[in-house]
Amino acid sequence: MQMTEPPEEHRFPCDNCGSDMRFDPVEGILICDHCGNREPLKPTASALHPIKELDFRTAIEARLPETEIETTRVTQCPNCGAQVEFSPDVHATECPFCATPVVTDTGAHRHIKPRGLVAFVLDEPKARHAMGDWLGSLWFAPNGLKAYARRGRRMQGIYVPYWTFDAQTQSRYSGQRGTVYYETQRVTRNGKTETVQVAKVRWTPVSGRVARFFDDVLVLASKSLPKRFTDALEPWDLSALTPYSPAFLAGFRAEGYQVELPDGYDEARGIMDRMIERDVRFDIGGDRQQIHAIDTAISDVTFKHILLPVWLAAYKYNGKTYRFVVNGQTGRVQGERPWSAIKITLAVIAGLIVAAIVGAIYAANG
Repeated sequence: MQMTEPPEEHRFPCDNCGSDMRFDPVEGILICDHCGNREPLKPTASALHPIKELDFRTAIEARLPETEIETTRVTQCPNCGAQVEFSPDVHATECPFCATPVVTDTGAHRHIKPRGLVAFVLDEPKARHAMGDWLGSLWFAPNGLKAYARRGRRMQGIYVPYWTFDAQTQSRYSGQRGTVYYETQRVTRNGKTETVQVAKVRWTPVSGRVARFFDDVLVLASKSLPKRFTDALEPWDLSALTPYSPAFLAGFRAEGYQVELPDGYDEARGIMDRMIERDVRFDIGGDRQQIHAIDTAISDVTFKHILLPVWLAAYKYNGKTYRFVVNGQTGRVQGERPWSAIKITLAVIAGLIVAAIVGAIYAANG
């Protein structure tokens, strides 16, 4: 019987007091909150080499070497389905994605190891400040939610999983190029004859080839948050990717990927196809373009599993959960749009009063 590899545990005890240290985004070092000890990150073997791309075909045929696979302890939220890593000493907590109470278990998640990550740049106070500014800029947001969010629990730092794909493409196409020209015509309008210029399009059959190398096509590998939130956190500066090291996760949590590699590739192909169509239209040229067919050959497909930093806040307010996400690299904020019925009602009343006053003035002036 094949033995299952036990889940990996990563701890970073303080040399002075033995407490767990955490990664500090501001200084980029490990800090002990118990005794104040500070330690630089120790370089790992992988950190000494460039981030390696993995062969896509080898992966979907389950032929990746065991060194590229790891098993971690995860808890799956019964509400949103998030699979989040928790330390072994945590037994009950709230899901950081939807604030649902969960009891942790010893479930194991066997997955492809992350090859790289973008480390947190913003610390929690800066992320909270960015979220507060965003909430303050919203029209008709409840004042109670703003105050509750500012004084509420600490935000959760989560490393969210993504796939990136590289590929070489060669595409053949056929279509038509449209050239706009004008004809002079005489038309009668309201009993008068006029000379007008009428636009026409002359279509010419065309065919050709375009080629493009795609580098780091980014695909979200999580289903825990609405995709419109995470998409709106872009752009990410992937030039800041660093080889994966568990030390960057000290004091943070990491979500296991829920979008499997083949499904991630399907989404990446959709992104590539839209870019190839744009290339084809540019290659056809002219004033208008019609595309009849595009035949794309794709080769040298590689991928990597990466982690990107997100500060997350989930608040239950008046019986409803509000979720806010902050890009841990840039500070960009997105979230569920709260509305205040009282503020909207007062605004409508104020608008009606202003309209009545304007109408009275207009009537008085005849």
